Amino acid sequence: MTCCRPSRRGLLRLMAAGVLLPAAGLARAGVGRAATEPMIATDLEIVTVTDVSVVVTWSTVSPDHVDAYGRPVGIDADTELRIGPADSVAVPVVTLFDATPTPYHYAEVHGLEPGRAYRVEAYSYGVRAVPSMVSTTLVGAPEAAGRFTTLVPPPGRLVRTVALSNDVHFGEEVSGLIAGGQPPGFSQDPGLPPYTEAMLDAMLDDLRRSDRGADHLLVAGDVTSEARSSESHSARARLDSWGGLGRDWFVSRGNHDRPHGGRDSWGEAFIPRQELQTYDLGGLRMLAVDTSAPEAAGGVIDPSQLAAVRDEFRSDKDRPTVVFGHHPVTFEAATTNIAGPGFVLERGAAGELQQLYAGAPGVFLHHSGHTHRNRRTRPDRDDVAVEFLEVGAVKEYPGGYSLLRIYDGGYMVNFYKTRTDLARRWSARTRGQYYGLFGDYAFGTFDDRNHVVVRDLSGLSAAAAR
Repeated sequence: MTCCRPSRRGLLRLMAAGVLLPAAGLARAGVGRAATEPMIATDLEIVTVTDVSVVVTWSTVSPDHVDAYGRPVGIDADTELRIGPADSVAVPVVTLFDATPTPYHYAEVHGLEPGRAYRVEAYSYGVRAVPSMVSTTLVGAPEAAGRFTTLVPPPGRLVRTVALSNDVHFGEEVSGLIAGGQPPGFSQDPGLPPYTEAMLDAMLDDLRRSDRGADHLLVAGDVTSEARSSESHSARARLDSWGGLGRDWFVSRGNHDRPHGGRDSWGEAFIPRQELQTYDLGGLRMLAVDTSAPEAAGGVIDPSQLAAVRDEFRSDKDRPTVVFGHHPVTFEAATTNIAGPGFVLERGAAGELQQLYAGAPGVFLHHSGHTHRNRRTRPDRDDVAVEFLEVGAVKEYPGGYSLLRIYDGGYMVNFYKTRTDLARRWSARTRGQYYGLFGDYAFGTFDDRNHVVVRDLSGLSAAAAR
C-alpha cells in the first residue's frame, strides 16, 4: 500500500529544496577507543524542551563504513551532556554522564528553571556532536546556536496530561516505500522483533513511567498496516495492556484501517466506521472523528458524522474540547505536505468543520497524523481559535508522541522520542528514508514540537475538581 507516503513529485520537490548533506566533527581518538578508529558524532537534536527539562539525542557512527541501507554503521560510545546558563561566563558543566556504550544517545535532564536560556553541548568519547539537517542548522535553530530557552508554563494548576500519537502501522514489514519498491525501503534486522511492535511497545513503556505522567492516550489513526484481523486484534491487545478503551485510551480510524475485502476487521476490534465517538474526562470533551475514505489516501467526513459534531457543539459550545482524527484539516497542511493537497481532509468537509469550530469557542486543539511529521498549521478562517497539530509517527523516525499538558490557564505541548534501545536504533535507521531527506521533513521546527498556549481553561479545572 502506498497511500501514506509522499508522491514521486513531492519527493522530487523535497530534493529540489536543497537539503544539506550531513556534516560532523571527526576524531580518531577517545577514551576507551582505538586511536586508529575514526568516529563521527552527528544528528544532534534538541528534541524536547519543557519548563524544567530538556531531551537531546545524537548518534555516533563510522565515516568509513555503511550498512545495507547506505547508513553509516553505528559505533558504541559514552553519553555526556553539558549545560550552563546562557547568561553566565562559565563554561557549561557536565550535567549528565552515562558510560553505557551505545551508538544512539538519549540524554534527558530535569531541574531547569522555567523561562531561562541555557547553553548546551553533547559529547561522546570527547567528540562534540553536531547537527546534520536543514531544520537543525538554520539560523535560530537551537542545535545551530547551541542554546535553548525553557518554556514558561501556563498559569494555574496542571489539571491533566494527554498523550497524542498516531501512525503505528502495526503489521507493516517495510518502511519508506512509495511505489514499485522505490525508494529503497527499510526493514528490521533478522532476529529482532518487528519494528512496529517494538515502536508501539516503546511508546506504551514510556507512558507508563512517572516522568511522563500521562493520564490518557489518543491514537489518531493508522493503528494497523492493512487492517487485517490479526493486526487489528494484536494492536488492540497491546493497547489494552496500557488501559481501557474509552477510559484510558481513545482511538480514531485512519486510511490504513479502512475495511478491506468487504470485511471491517478493524471495526470489529475497535469501533465502527464513520461514527463520531464522544468522551467526557472530568469536563474535558474529546471527539474522535473518523476521516477514512473507502478507497483513497485522502480524508472524508460523512454528512451524518458532521451532523453529530454539530449537535455536540449546539448542546455545549463552550466546554473545553480536543478533537482528533487522522487527516489534517487546514489549507496550509494541504499545501505543505509532500504528498500534495489530495492527501488531507477534502476541502468541503474541512471548511464545514472549521465553520463549526468558529461557533464553538470551547474547541482549543485538533490533533491529526497521516503526514508523519511534527507541524502546527494555521486555520483557514480568522474566527477559528483552534490549534491544528500534526504529530510525528510512532512507527518510524522521529518515533514518538506529544504530551498535551493542560493547565487552568492554557496548555503546553512537547514532542518526545521513545527511548528503548530498539526504538532508538530503529529511529536512527529510518531517519535515512527517502534518500536521506525524511529527517528534515518529519522532525519539524522547535516551535512545532515545543510550545505553550495561554488560554482560559479554568472551567475544565473546576469540573475536574468536583
